[in-house]
Amino acid sequence: MPVPEPTPERGLPRISTAAAVVVACFALLGGTLTGCAYEYDDGLSNEDGIPSIAPTFTAIVPQDPRLNEPVAGAELDAWVAQVLPDAEGQVFHTGFGTLEADEDREETTTQLPKGTYAVTLACRSARRVSFAVENEENELVDLSLRCGTSRVNVVHLAADAVLSLKVDANAPANFAYRVSRL
Repeated sequence: MPVPEPTPERGLPRISTAAAVVVACFALLGGTLTGCAYEYDDGLSNEDGIPSIAPTFTAIVPQDPRLNEPVAGAELDAWVAQVLPDAEGQVFHTGFGTLEADEDREETTTQLPKGTYAVTLACRSARRVSFAVENEENELVDLSLRCGTSRVNVVHLAADAVLSLKVDANAPANFAYRVSRL
């Protein structure tokens, strides 16, 4: 369709309303898009060109329940070596063993000279294991230990003494302990 030439008496040619709307939309869209920019950070470098550190993700994995099951034989010896690592001081007594459900055990140390000692306690069971360390009638340690951890208790003996250690379990368990001088 030919476009009429503008004349002074006729003014500018008339454009249809639909065409005007289309032109206005394109003008608006073009102006809006020129102000947008998309940036992508691949994590390989920052503004200085130095590699950036990639984000880290932490997943919480539940502990294998078999790790708390009591063991015997060579596995028990390996577990004791793991939970009672070499002590820096002089080791006076080490004990370990297996308990059945609702069983308790009482053991005594050799004669200990006066001084300060570390009593390391550990257990392996699905439930807690109770430990009590006494010097004659004086209770030095009374602990219900969550198995899978080791606990070091520091005790001071004012005179030569023999310690009594009681271990009690409500479920099958392994226990281990070490008395070493600090």
